[in-house]
Amino acid sequence: MNHRLVYVVGPSGAGKDSLLHWLVQHPPAHTDIQLARRTVTRPSMAGVEGDEAVDTTAFAELLRAQAFALHWSANGLHYGIRRHELAALTTGAWVLVSGSRAHLPVAQQHYPGLSAIHLQASTEVLRERLAARRRESGAEVEARLQRAVAFAPPAGAFCITNDDDLASAGRQLKAHLFPAAALQPG
Repeated sequence: MNHRLVYVVGPSGAGKDSLLHWLVQHPPAHTDIQLARRTVTRPSMAGVEGDEAVDTTAFAELLRAQAFALHWSANGLHYGIRRHELAALTTGAWVLVSGSRAHLPVAQQHYPGLSAIHLQASTEVLRERLAARRRESGAEVEARLQRAVAFAPPAGAFCITNDDDLASAGRQLKAHLFPAAALQPG
């Protein structure tokens, strides 16, 4: 049931992690939704997402041990989704992944039928959000913005713009993934 694998891509600052957390907190009735935790080669930072932080040596060891169902590199970091994070697919649960735009074709090859979601935001909103994080220099933020502008949404991906309130984007995603639930009152 790979159609229950939801792979969300978009530029940094678009709100991928926030959107996925929103959906986990607002699922349709009687729907099991799980957020796949990423393993990332960056220092652990208090209050930042729910990623598992590892160093590059540990990541390489996990890669050699074939611990990852999906893995990619982006912006100087290595990311992986451990196999056990996708195990809930076998029980009929929905699994949400915050992924990489460049890795999407590989993910689609390994998981045919996955639901690809492209989350975007205006350049102004992205600039504000990236600056507020204080993780990167102004030049690094501008480089990210240039990559975001140059990227075309993947073919077949459902596109959502997250410039306003998160609940609005969340409702769009929920209606797309669960159209029958969107028709229910409440």
